[in-house]
Amino acid sequence: MGPSNPWSPDWRPDPTGSRLLSIRAARRGAWLAAALYLPIAVLSATLIASPLAGLPSGWVGPIGALAILSGLPGIALLGAGLGPAALGSRIDALVVGVALAVGAPVAATASFVISGWVIDSWMGDSSDLAAPFLRAGVSAAVQVAPLVVVGAATWVAFLRRSSPPPPPPSASTTP
Repeated sequence: MGPSNPWSPDWRPDPTGSRLLSIRAARRGAWLAAALYLPIAVLSATLIASPLAGLPSGWVGPIGALAILSGLPGIALLGAGLGPAALGSRIDALVVGVALAVGAPVAATASFVISGWVIDSWMGDSSDLAAPFLRAGVSAAVQVAPLVVVGAATWVAFLRRSSPPPPPPSASTTP
């Protein structure tokens, strides 16, 4: 356990403020990712056909809402994890933007498939929802891929503009 670990007996506050900056960037990244995900997810849910052809048409709305709400935590976690890295150099920001553009549809679709598995476990052996949910999630992600790229670029730009610059490196870390 090193001195950077808050549970370490040798822990000391960060005099440079970079730890606090990272925490705030993670929070801001999560909120911004969720805010940018919602309109794209709503559009995606309206464009895609029902993943389960045998269901009544009244179920299309609740399944779309399930897709939107189940993807939200995955996108927020992705934004929180990538947020601090977006504040580095411009190359770091570019790489983080690409990671968000690739990872957001994967996180949303994975969350949707997991919700299908949970519903499967409640319904018993009579249904198989995970596979149709996977097909619907991938189809929706492909349809809105240009919007996801624009959303990822917007996320990086907003995060970099709304965060203070990182503190200069301390004298002890300079080689």
